[in-house]
Amino acid sequence: MDIPINSAAPLTMHIDLNSAFATAEQQANPLLRGRPIGVAANVSEGGCVISPSVEAKALGVKCGFRVRDAKRLVPGIIIIPPDPDKYFHVHRAFSKIFSSYSPDVVPLSIDEAVIKFDGTLGIHNKSLIDIGYEIKQRMQDEIGEWISCNVGIATNRFLAKLAASLHKPDGLDVITDKNLRQIYSNLRLQDLSGINTRNAFRLEFAGIYTPLEFLDAPIWKLWKEVFQSVNGHHWYYRLRGYEVDNVSYKRQTYGQTYALHKFTDDTGELSKLMMKLCEKMGRRLRKSGKYAQGIHIWCGYRGFPGWHMGKKFSTVLYSTQDLHSKAMQLLMGRPRGYKVTHLGVTCYDLSELEPQPPQLFETDDMKRIRIAKALDSINDRYGEYSVHSSRMFGLEQEIIKRVPFRATTDTLTEIYFEE
Repeated sequence: MDIPINSAAPLTMHIDLNSAFATAEQQANPLLRGRPIGVAANVSEGGCVISPSVEAKALGVKCGFRVRDAKRLVPGIIIIPPDPDKYFHVHRAFSKIFSSYSPDVVPLSIDEAVIKFDGTLGIHNKSLIDIGYEIKQRMQDEIGEWISCNVGIATNRFLAKLAASLHKPDGLDVITDKNLRQIYSNLRLQDLSGINTRNAFRLEFAGIYTPLEFLDAPIWKLWKEVFQSVNGHHWYYRLRGYEVDNVSYKRQTYGQTYALHKFTDDTGELSKLMMKLCEKMGRRLRKSGKYAQGIHIWCGYRGFPGWHMGKKFSTVLYSTQDLHSKAMQLLMGRPRGYKVTHLGVTCYDLSELEPQPPQLFETDDMKRIRIAKALDSINDRYGEYSVHSSRMFGLEQEIIKRVPFRATTDTLTEIYFEE
C-alpha cells in the first residue's frame, strides 16, 4: 500500500552556519570581511581548505580544494590556519540561543543543529517561520553581525536539512506536503543529503534518475532492488517527510589520529606521539565514565600499504599509561624500514566504570583509576596538559586540538570538556 506524503505540521527546524569557520574568522577580524578567505588545516601549498568564505565560494573555491588550487583560481585569496577556540565559542553561543526555544536540540556538527518543536511551539505565540527569522537576528545580535545561517523547516530532519540548503547563503525555506513535489522536481539525486555517487549509481541502475522518480518508486523496489536492505524502507519514508533519523547509538569506541609533519620510523619518536594521542583519547574515555579492554592501532606509510593491529586485553584500560602501554605493545609489531606518515589509535570494548566503595586494600586497577582521576582533576582546573608524562615534553604544537567535520552529541560534549 502506498504511503502518502506526511501532511502533519512542520515542526522540525534545521539550522546551519554559512561558511562557519571562515565566517567566524571574519567576525573576529573586520579586515577579512567581504574578502575571499579560506581556513586550511595546513596553510602549505598542499594543505586542504576546510572552510572557504562565502566570497571565496562565489569565485569557485570549494571545501576540499588544495591551497595551491585555491590560490591559482583566486590569486588574492587569504589562507589562514584554523582557530578551534573561535569555532567552539560560536557553537556554544548558538546552542544557547537554540535551547531557549526548545529543550529538544540535537547538535549534528560544530556548525549545525536540529530543533524539534513538538509540544513546545504553542508557548511562543508565533509561527515557526517567525522563530526562524528571530533566530537569525539573535545570532547577529548576540554572536556577531557577520554571522549568518540557513534555516530549513519541515516534518522530519531530512527535509529540514534539504530546505536549509535551497537558498544559501542566509536562506529560510519550508517544505510541506504542498510543495514537496515541486521542490524535488528542481533537484538532482545527489542534491539529496545521503545520496552519494555510489547510491546515485544504484538508483540509476534501477531506472531511477530524479528525486521525483525516487519519491514515486514503490517500497519493494527500494528495499529489494536498489538498497537491498532495510535502508530502502527508511528512504521510502524519509522522502515522504516521516522521521526515521531520530536515532541515537551507543558509543562503541574512542580514537585519535594524526598526520605526522616529519615522517619517521624511530620508535622513540612514535612513542612520544602515541603518548599524546593516548592522553587525548584517554581524557575523552574517562570523561564518559567508561573504561576499555581493547586497543587498535594503525600506521600509514608513503609507498607502502597501511598496517593495523588490534587486540583485546583482560585488564582494565583507563589511565593514559594503561592505554599507551598496550598501544606500544602492538606498535612494536609494525613493519620496519618504512617511515610512518600517519598514526592512529582507538580503544574499544567499552564498559561503564562502576563506582567503587572505599576499601582498606586497593587493587592495582583501583589505584590506577584513582590516580588517573586525580590527574584529570588537576588538568581540568589548571588547563590541558598542566600535568602530563615526560614523554610529551616538546609536543605542545603537535596533535593540537582540531575541530571535527561531523560530530555526535558525545563529540560536541567533548568539545566543551576540552575547553
